[in-house]
Amino acid sequence: MELLGVAVSMLAMFAGFGVLIGLLFGFFGMGGSFLVTPALLVMGYRTDVAVASGLAFVFGTSVIATLKHRDLGQVDYKLGVLMIAGTTAGIEVGKIGLHWLQDIGLANTVVSIAYVGLLGGIGVFITYNALKSDGEGGVSHDAEDMDVEEAAEDIPDIAKKIQSYNIPPMMGIKGGLKVSLWMILGVAFATGLLSGFLGVGGGFIRMPALFYLIGVPVPVAVGTDLFEIVFSGGIGSFLYAMDGAVNLSIVVPLLAGSALGARLGAAATSLVEEDDIKVYFGIMLLLGSIAVAVREIGGVIEMPVLDAVSLAIIVGAAMLVSGAVVVSSIRELRAQGPTATAQSAD
Repeated sequence: MELLGVAVSMLAMFAGFGVLIGLLFGFFGMGGSFLVTPALLVMGYRTDVAVASGLAFVFGTSVIATLKHRDLGQVDYKLGVLMIAGTTAGIEVGKIGLHWLQDIGLANTVVSIAYVGLLGGIGVFITYNALKSDGEGGVSHDAEDMDVEEAAEDIPDIAKKIQSYNIPPMMGIKGGLKVSLWMILGVAFATGLLSGFLGVGGGFIRMPALFYLIGVPVPVAVGTDLFEIVFSGGIGSFLYAMDGAVNLSIVVPLLAGSALGARLGAAATSLVEEDDIKVYFGIMLLLGSIAVAVREIGGVIEMPVLDAVSLAIIVGAAMLVSGAVVVSSIRELRAQGPTATAQSAD
């Protein structure tokens, strides 16, 4: 049975996957394209279609989150516009590079290798820090607990060092800090390049870069990053849509599912401590890198069955982390139940 030329089972699968990605987005504040794009590659979609559809998905999931941070006063619009300028240039260069690699038949291999390295590296970093964490410090994902002025005093030493170099023109950012325009544009271009080349929103790279390299206070980094993702995702989607690469039969059910999942994930942030889930998030990224590696190995040794194994790993990774969030939320609700009952009795 088909709907709009697409098998209903396929639409249902995308919607279900969207719920999982949306739950992760609502909880961690990340768009989820780092799972969507490799999943589409594993399913056999052309590289440009997978990248373009991932960007379109990022655009849709980022709008609501940006509005929330805007209401909290955590969006630096001047910084955001500068980031958009640098990101736009990076996306265009990344798109040109991807099409060139596709013309010579190397796009799938290069993008897959880049994903393995990127997801694996970030996954190792997050997992390592989660395992050694003592429950203090780190970047909070709960925007309402963030204070801009206090956060401005807690920027890393490397960011303070970078800010000490006076390379005109210097730009003022929220929190009373100043940083070189060239550093802002450099970070924006690099993350835009990744967005255009890999089909990722860049948030899981750009937000830490804003904090660790530029020294933007955490709440402003989160809010401004999401503001920028709206435009980078929108611009990237538009540029690829002009080439006919955005597949709406993929994007629409993903967005429909993620709308529900994002609500569940956002609700979970008020129940679950991030440190309880962070290690699972790192493992999810590691599994994503393994899935792409398995797919590439299957292509080299001509074993199509490894494509199915790769897809199972990706979906399993999303289900693992989503399940951990839900289970932790239920446990917290049960733990709060007796306390609430006792308070009512008093």
